[in-house]
Amino acid sequence: MARTADKIALITGAASGIGAALATRLASDGLAGLALLDRDADALAAVVERLSRPELRILAMPLDVADEAAWADAEARVRSTFGRLDYAVANAGVAHGEALADHSFAAWRRVLSINLDGAFLTLRSCLRLMREGGNGGAIVVVSSASAIKAEPGVAAYGASKAAVLQLARVAAKEAAPDRIRVNAILPGGVQTPIWRDVPFFQDLVQQEGDEQAAFDRMAGMATPLGRYATADEIAGQIAFLLSDASATITGAAIVTDGGYTL
Repeated sequence: MARTADKIALITGAASGIGAALATRLASDGLAGLALLDRDADALAAVVERLSRPELRILAMPLDVADEAAWADAEARVRSTFGRLDYAVANAGVAHGEALADHSFAAWRRVLSINLDGAFLTLRSCLRLMREGGNGGAIVVVSSASAIKAEPGVAAYGASKAAVLQLARVAAKEAAPDRIRVNAILPGGVQTPIWRDVPFFQDLVQQEGDEQAAFDRMAGMATPLGRYATADEIAGQIAFLLSDASATITGAAIVTDGGYTL
């Protein structure tokens, strides 16, 4: 990532999976500051402890990304701590598997609240901060291959990720005059803890004996490359979308799924 020594980045869902891998990647790239947000305060504290070094300022904020009042406070804290924002990644999300005809409304609202409302609130605050800075910026919204490929049992998750994809595209068009780029990344299978919330995966772990074997089994079912991505690989792709190397890319939907959507 080019010219990052004075840059400030915000990441939601930073306590595990892609978010934690991205925080590690950006810290190693030499950023000046990281604002890390996650509802799991203990896991977030562990990430901060691992990344802490004298030259890197870290602002850790345990919060629910779907809480508008919490975002008002977070926005103010980023402003007072760093004075600006250069990069942002709307990564926080939850998974859920349930047939549509049997789907509880409570589960539907939970997934849409965190995945869609959370992305909206993230974008709103981060766009404000970047516009105030007057130096442009780059944002990546983490969508999913489920946004563009239908599968049984992912109604709420797929709908939420399709919505955030369009949200990112609208944001890209609105923010372009301020030299703020907004892109979406659409991972397929990624080996992250989010799968632990999916009953199908839980069953596979029981059948196969451990999580890695379950991931290998799932990848063999529908992914032409025969494997899932690691969180570090997706973090590297997001880092590219934030970087100067992608300076003319905005409003794009980058599918990274091992061929799953072919």
